[in-house]
Amino acid sequence: MIDTHSHIFAEEFAEDRAEAIARAKEVGVQKLFLPNIDDTSLDAMLDTCRQNPGYCYPMLGFHPTSVEGPDDIYKVRHMKRHLVEGHSYIAIGEVGLDLYWDKTWLKEQQQVLEEQIQWALEWDLPVVLHCRDAFPELFSLLESYKNTPLTGVFHSFTGTIDEALQLVDYTRFMIGINGVVTFKKSTLPEALKHVPLERLVLETDSPYLAPVPFRGKRNESAYVKRVAVKLAELYEKEIGEVERQTTVNALKVFKISE
Repeated sequence: MIDTHSHIFAEEFAEDRAEAIARAKEVGVQKLFLPNIDDTSLDAMLDTCRQNPGYCYPMLGFHPTSVEGPDDIYKVRHMKRHLVEGHSYIAIGEVGLDLYWDKTWLKEQQQVLEEQIQWALEWDLPVVLHCRDAFPELFSLLESYKNTPLTGVFHSFTGTIDEALQLVDYTRFMIGINGVVTFKKSTLPEALKHVPLERLVLETDSPYLAPVPFRGKRNESAYVKRVAVKLAELYEKEIGEVERQTTVNALKVFKISE
């Protein structure tokens, strides 16, 4: 398995990061893909990757909830130097739109996202998209990129059947599924009836969104196994088939050889 979205570098793992990584390896997690938050988190993320070469892989991105004003575009543009100077980033992420907490900076979020999509296209990297309460705005922005080589992952999908059908239409994108699929009131089981397994990747979003029976506690990459087990149930597949197919999907979209 691959956990395609783990914030293992976050302060929530300060006391037991090595142990959490060991637990992930024990259940069969072969790689962790680390989405960045913003300019303040880069050092911690890169340090974690340096300490775990060949296991932790970094992304470069500026999260939409970190956008707090018109001047943040300059922070984002300054981050581009990490690409220009030579890099080991496997994706542009985590980026996107988030109107759940505050709608004040939608225009600025859109500007920041457009800037980073251009990075993805220029360096031929997938883009890892966060979207919360902003699907109409995200689809509107992405429309102009439908005929470009843009690839990526719709991270932490929790939406409706209609939204699932819209995502599937972006054929160069995978859909990230995490612990939300195990929640009792989740709409995902119904929505996933319209999404082939060949379009899914596993993720945790740790330390957030822990699956049942750990809901409400700190999430960690070892729990991605619970997501795989739930998907095996929903798709009526052997767990090994889910693990194999989602790994193939992840390696494909992130352009990583086995």
